Amino acid sequence: MAPIIYEMSVPVFIRGLENLDVVLKKAEQHCDEQKIDKEKFLTSKLAEDMKPLPFQIQSASNTAKLSSVRCASIPNDPWEDTETTFPQLHERIAKTIAFVKSVDAQKFEGVEGNAVVMKLPSTELKFTALSYLQTFALPNFFFHSSMAYAILRKEGVPVGKMDFLGASTGQ
Repeated sequence: MAPIIYEMSVPVFIRGLENLDVVLKKAEQHCDEQKIDKEKFLTSKLAEDMKPLPFQIQSASNTAKLSSVRCASIPNDPWEDTETTFPQLHERIAKTIAFVKSVDAQKFEGVEGNAVVMKLPSTELKFTALSYLQTFALPNFFFHSSMAYAILRKEGVPVGKMDFLGASTGQ
């Protein structure tokens, strides 16, 4: 059996990202069918003080990638958040899945109690790898994935709960 931190993170992130890619494809198809300007569509957000759709996808991507970096203590390859088109967002998701899949499961062996420190502009957050994953990384990943999904729903994309969960595609 793979280490618990690996099992709690890598397969969950991969499935979530694959599901996000599926709903993003449905959004793209919706734009084509409804003759909606894709550039304008990608600026959609739920509230005026909220970040738009690409940010939500980039944040889910960053969380999946950085969770592996932080928990498995592997080098980070910083990525810029510059995606503004559907093809770029699909590429970002694929790149993230490939990165997460590339991390050797054994790198997660026995790391549950290892320190994870996040330096933010105004504070520093300290966790164990297990508490980081349970209380920050997974909730943050699903927050941004949910926001992307909610934006798509708000914009009329015909997706439902089973699309978010991945059950509609048999994944």
